[in-house]
Amino acid sequence: MRQEIRIGIKPKFSQKYRSGYPLIEKEAIVNLGELNEEGILVKLVDEHQRFIAKGYYGRQNKGYGWVLTQKETEPIDQHFFLRKIEQALKARQAFYNDPETTAFRVFNGEGDGVGGVTIDYFDGYYLIQWYSEGIYTFKDDVIHGLQAAPHFKGIYEKKRFDSKGKYIEDDDFVTGTRAEFPLTVLENGVRFAINLNEGAMVGLFLDQRDVRNTIKNTYAQGKTVINMFSYTGAFSVCAALGGATKTTSVDVANRSLPKTIENFQLNAIDETTQAIIVEDVFKYFKYAVRKQLKFDMVILDPPSFARTKKHTFSVTKDYKNLLKEALEITEDQGIIVASTNNSSLSMGKFKSFIDTAFKESGASYRIEEEFSLPRDFRTIKEFEEGNYLKVVFVRKV
Repeated sequence: MRQEIRIGIKPKFSQKYRSGYPLIEKEAIVNLGELNEEGILVKLVDEHQRFIAKGYYGRQNKGYGWVLTQKETEPIDQHFFLRKIEQALKARQAFYNDPETTAFRVFNGEGDGVGGVTIDYFDGYYLIQWYSEGIYTFKDDVIHGLQAAPHFKGIYEKKRFDSKGKYIEDDDFVTGTRAEFPLTVLENGVRFAINLNEGAMVGLFLDQRDVRNTIKNTYAQGKTVINMFSYTGAFSVCAALGGATKTTSVDVANRSLPKTIENFQLNAIDETTQAIIVEDVFKYFKYAVRKQLKFDMVILDPPSFARTKKHTFSVTKDYKNLLKEALEITEDQGIIVASTNNSSLSMGKFKSFIDTAFKESGASYRIEEEFSLPRDFRTIKEFEEGNYLKVVFVRKV
């Protein structure tokens, strides 16, 4: 039987949790010192000891745990997790039925009722990502629920926690049949190479699926495209398949070169006709300005925080200046694809960065399209920060 304790919730937070807010925040807890073992169940009560909700204790960068139910008598057991996973899988049935897409999210944390864990599907292989020691104590229940999932071949996992909040290197295979890597998956008919056993990242950010498809189908034809912070070149591949005259991919990581070549080759694109550059993005901006290079489309999808030898980049502090640098190498009537996955930033605030950057550069713009998370990344209205992705297609006019 799993231990359960009561935690008092400060009066000003009670209504927030009664309204369905799922993240147990440190500042909301009265008896913080009683939380000692991650994975214990917690019963949230108000100042009159009245029940509010029930969840688990698990520390991650966002908070101290997650609410799992607002029903006082609902048991948090194997059946609970089985039911949540079954509901999540049913909600993704359309993805399972799409032969053109074999990579998508099947469980999106609090959006599917259990914060602190996500599950992605890669052509029969399920990747579980655990974000705290607390949720990891429910591992057996989650794995049991997954083994009856459609097209099941095997399970891999990523432990995205340690005492310093870093990824824990481990053998990521859990059960089933081991995959042969790289694993080739489809996304709207485009092929990508996936590695589930090479560190924290697997080679493709699934939340950008709709953005990649839009670049391919709507914006790339006949255009020159530069993909900054290009990682494995997924945006570049989609632009090339969409008819771009040339793509340029820039990333500081050495691995970006072979990984991008691999993705081009998977899609029968001659990588020698494209430019793949391993360099600090900020250094390349200066080079492009010096050489008077201009592009019809500039794709900006930086990490929320990044550090190189000469630069430290933070989305909240530096995105405006990043946009101003991008504007210098964007053709008139060109498109900037501005993207961030920073959950602390609202779409309104992000658009204000865009507006300020254009005004300070003396340029005009028109917003063509906006994107947030795709429908497999389910979110709930009570937790707006869960809908973290903001992408804006901006035309320089």
